[in-house]
Amino acid sequence: MKRRTFLGAAAATVAAPALVQGQAARTLKFIPHANLTVVDPIWTTAYITRNSGFLIWDTLYGLDDSYKPQPQMVEGHTVENDDKLWTFTLREGLKFHDGEPVRARDCVASIARWAKRDAMGMRLAQLTDEMTVVDDRRFRIHLKRPYGLMLDSLAKTPSNALFIMPERVAETDAFTQIRPEQLIGSGPFTFKHDEYISGSKVVYEKFAGYVPRSSGEPSGTAGPKVVHFDRVEWHIIPDFSTSGAALQSGEVDWWEVPTADLRPVLERHREINVTLTDPLGLISIMRPNHLVAPTNNKKFRQALVRAVKQADYMAAVAGTDQKYWRTRVGAFTPTTPLANEAGLDSYAENLDVAKRMIAESGYNGERIVLLATTDISSLQALSQVTGDLFRRLGLNVDFQAMDWGSVVQRRASREPLDRGGWSVFCTNWAGLDHMNPAGHHSLRGNGTAGWFGWAESPKLEELREAWFDAPDLESQQRIASEMQTQMFEDVPYIPLGQFLQPLAHRRSITGVMQPSGIPVFWNVRRV
Repeated sequence: MKRRTFLGAAAATVAAPALVQGQAARTLKFIPHANLTVVDPIWTTAYITRNSGFLIWDTLYGLDDSYKPQPQMVEGHTVENDDKLWTFTLREGLKFHDGEPVRARDCVASIARWAKRDAMGMRLAQLTDEMTVVDDRRFRIHLKRPYGLMLDSLAKTPSNALFIMPERVAETDAFTQIRPEQLIGSGPFTFKHDEYISGSKVVYEKFAGYVPRSSGEPSGTAGPKVVHFDRVEWHIIPDFSTSGAALQSGEVDWWEVPTADLRPVLERHREINVTLTDPLGLISIMRPNHLVAPTNNKKFRQALVRAVKQADYMAAVAGTDQKYWRTRVGAFTPTTPLANEAGLDSYAENLDVAKRMIAESGYNGERIVLLATTDISSLQALSQVTGDLFRRLGLNVDFQAMDWGSVVQRRASREPLDRGGWSVFCTNWAGLDHMNPAGHHSLRGNGTAGWFGWAESPKLEELREAWFDAPDLESQQRIASEMQTQMFEDVPYIPLGQFLQPLAHRRSITGVMQPSGIPVFWNVRRV
């Protein structure tokens, strides 16, 4: 959408009759960080799809601002048989958007599908003997041995979050995408698939049948989800200047990811609030494809690490003010208990060393396909820095520019380069995703069963298992240090730094939250 088109349409609304203006007052207009091209939050880890999922579906547990699981769809649970038998009871009055009640069998089917794709879900599945339905409101998970992260797994907000879908939808193969017309939710908003225009607009409407929790306070994705708007519109505006102008003129209410260059202008605007809501920020990474040459060569990947200068990446993403970014970032989120210094000297920041190692790897000018995102400012910057770095290393880089939605589709391909395959892409993960090995998709070494890029490292998998069994924090920290050392040996991915991402919204709305980077649309209201 071009600036003139968007602002012209908005001006027409200002001149419209009172009825239309009243409808506009009950509509929240939001600019998301990317286009929504995939609607299935189990098939993909893309945050834009996860964020959409939180409007459409509810979760068994929410995660509060202290990262503690809290009951959401469940009334409560009991634990018996030496912590190996968990019984969950659903709240009364839960409904899907088609009017059918949410039943225990829907929960069991949703957990089963999720557990085939999510890192923590896979761990839970390994430890589960069976899941059984007791009655319409109760189901049980029988474990082979105790699992201390049961509630953390069910409450997780990072991708892939566990959303409760109707049984018939959840029975879709986990590696097959759910279509827009299949989005029958359990959450506070319905998805208007008849108004969905990829690349332009996504519309959600308040679901009158949704029953919020009757107790507690809104915190993170936990607590009562009370909706004050009849309609939420996501306006896809890939031009960053147009997004900034729309927010300043009042034609939209909320911009998820204001860019670093426009941040000072927005901060000076008296009707706009710019704030940081996620202290863990985002971790930027470079992900190589481990199935195709030359990125399937460990020596080649190690060479790339020696060339990376995290400060170059972070300055490009978040500006020159270093209060918004950090370097010396390893496998785990800085300032959290498992962050450590092991292997960080691998960042030699030395092109000569990297070129020598590339030659030793046997590289002979093979093409390297870089999937370069254009419509998310941070990923655009990461892609540009990576492309420049590859050229300075003398690599034959094929810089393929595309929107993030296309990257999400392309990165799922395991085909060779001459059949639409890829070599490298850059992305961001929420700091919460990289706090520990449990849900850390990038650090897995489970090959083709794992996340896009399909890294294989038996040692990383062995250490991950040991971390789950560690008796105390000291033991977990020791294992985390070993995992980071192994990461720089096998290079499943390359950390590029950490940055803090503010949000911006008009002061005419209050209650705006983006816990762990997730914009939530309940409890937001107009002043």
